[in-house]
Amino acid sequence: MAAEGKGERRPLWWRVALFLWHTLRGEWNGIIVDPLRQLRRRGPAALSLAFLAAFGVIFFHAIAQHPAGATAVRLLGGVYADLPLWLALLRTPVSLYVPALDLPVWAGITQLFLAFALAELALGRRRTLFISYATTLAGTLTVRVMLAIGPGRHGIGLPPEIGQVLDTGPSAAVVGLFTYISVVRRAPIVFALTGGSMVWESIAVPNLAGREHLIAIGTAIVLALVHERRSRRPPADLTPPPRSLTVHTPPSMSQDRPFLLT
Repeated sequence: MAAEGKGERRPLWWRVALFLWHTLRGEWNGIIVDPLRQLRRRGPAALSLAFLAAFGVIFFHAIAQHPAGATAVRLLGGVYADLPLWLALLRTPVSLYVPALDLPVWAGITQLFLAFALAELALGRRRTLFISYATTLAGTLTVRVMLAIGPGRHGIGLPPEIGQVLDTGPSAAVVGLFTYISVVRRAPIVFALTGGSMVWESIAVPNLAGREHLIAIGTAIVLALVHERRSRRPPADLTPPPRSLTVHTPPSMSQDRPFLLT
């Protein structure tokens, strides 16, 4: 009877609850505890990139409240798909700090600060900058491809008037960073609350920003999987092979010269 009781499977709700508990515990350690340890060890200087991004958005938002400032912000960081490619690439780094004027700026700043702070503590500055720029640039370039395809092509192409719509700005970088962290830290709940919610929003309200968010999510997933694969690859053995040991015996004295008996 005891063996029979041990062999019984636990009910489904218990297994689901156990899975959620282990998942939440792992995400709490990987998303909250480890970055807080890094912050305690490195101090506020570890959040310099996050503070810079937040202050940059506040600065450009304050300037854009005036007509002359709005024109300057548009010329410095406004990215449109109908711009020449070289000009769009030149403006893309600045566009990371240009918020959308039709969205609540303080909510966006909070998300931006959390994304950059978490990424800077968990990934480092260089990888944070690379992921944020790569995901934003991927959306900008893919929209150009969709415009070149044109409307009516399996729902992928876009009409020409979309080329005059302002780019998403920092939101694509925020979505990309959260998605990348969710994959490398194996945090499905964080992904569901960030990237997953953006996927649902893009389906419910299809627009240019939604497409760029989907592209940012896909780019971040690919970059995270590539990083995971490279980190799992065993390091190459750089030790040179051992040289073969050959013992050279000196020639005998009889081979050197003959003995002379006197």
